[in-house]
Amino acid sequence: MPSPQFANPDVPKQFATKAALGIDSRAPFGVKCHPFWGFWGMTRTTRRVGIVLFQLGGPDTLEAIQPFLYNLFCDPDIIDFPFARIGRKPLAKLISTTRARKVQHHYATIGGGSPIRRHTERQARALQSELRGQGMDAHCFVAMRYWHPFTGEAMEQLRAAKCDEVVLLPMYPQYSSTTTGSSLNEWRRLFQDDLPSHCVDTFYRNTMYLDSVVDKVNEALSCFGSPELPDIVFSAHSIPMSVIEKGDPYQRQIEETVSLVMQRGAWRNRHRLCYQSKVGASRWLQPSLTHTLRHLASEKVREVCIVPIAFVSDHVETLGEIDHEARHLAEHLGFTQFEMSAGLNDSPKFIKALWHIVQDALAAPVAIPVRTHGRKLAEPQYAAAAGLD
Repeated sequence: MPSPQFANPDVPKQFATKAALGIDSRAPFGVKCHPFWGFWGMTRTTRRVGIVLFQLGGPDTLEAIQPFLYNLFCDPDIIDFPFARIGRKPLAKLISTTRARKVQHHYATIGGGSPIRRHTERQARALQSELRGQGMDAHCFVAMRYWHPFTGEAMEQLRAAKCDEVVLLPMYPQYSSTTTGSSLNEWRRLFQDDLPSHCVDTFYRNTMYLDSVVDKVNEALSCFGSPELPDIVFSAHSIPMSVIEKGDPYQRQIEETVSLVMQRGAWRNRHRLCYQSKVGASRWLQPSLTHTLRHLASEKVREVCIVPIAFVSDHVETLGEIDHEARHLAEHLGFTQFEMSAGLNDSPKFIKALWHIVQDALAAPVAIPVRTHGRKLAEPQYAAAAGLD
């Protein structure tokens, strides 16, 4: 029987120790965290419930790229080193200015800005409507980590709505200290209200979430003359191996997600997993999407279906890196057909999955809030792991 505070068996033991409390831990957020793998029944409440949807965010214009990156590199949980309080902002200014010039073309190819805020707000509206349709006094808010609407803005909206309790819902199916950990740690730093809180740390095992992914893959496969022939390539955001070696469960959970999706899809196609968005010279999760496409081409594979497996919304990594850059590479390598499964966005089945997840969260008991200062991350490569969008 897992302890009442750390119910997720996938979380390494060191994340549950007092010495390790911080960005990798769910304990310091002052919330009760559970993985939600299925639907146990409707929870009825007359209390006003706030649901906060977390994402990293993305620049909505080309002009916003540099300040977005500046906010990312100013994050004390992303960049920390001796005398960081003095040097963090100048360093963030230098890196963000240089990096902005390099990634501007990614955003230019998808319309001049990230659509992730638009998709997340649509998800929030759809989820709110679904919950209210079931009789819940629900109010959904969006909290972006590095661009508007920021976490603090979501908190003000939550307070203005006079909610009685809150569900924290990171929109990352799998847990990583670089995504879920960072988003929830920011909430912990800023939110000191004595409000009963529930937290979802992963939902990659939720059956309806898995079915929503299967539906999108089937839609993409239906574009092929023989849907059973193309290779299925699952692509996830890569992170540094140093993060994994510290016990981050992300890689294991990604691999399990792929296995679960393939089981539910019951496809006979060959499949493989790769990673994208590597930055810098350090070791990251491999193989890369580019390497995988070249390897498939060398095996005379001519049809491929790419499935973004770590994202729930279309954004620069799906629309730019996969559907633009990888597509062009595939054409150059001689592929005759290249398809990408669309993001879940506000698809009805995915919204229904979120509804079930929120209901399960509310059915779980609330832990006594724990307040700690936690620890900081000391390695700059975490910044790259957070991605650009």
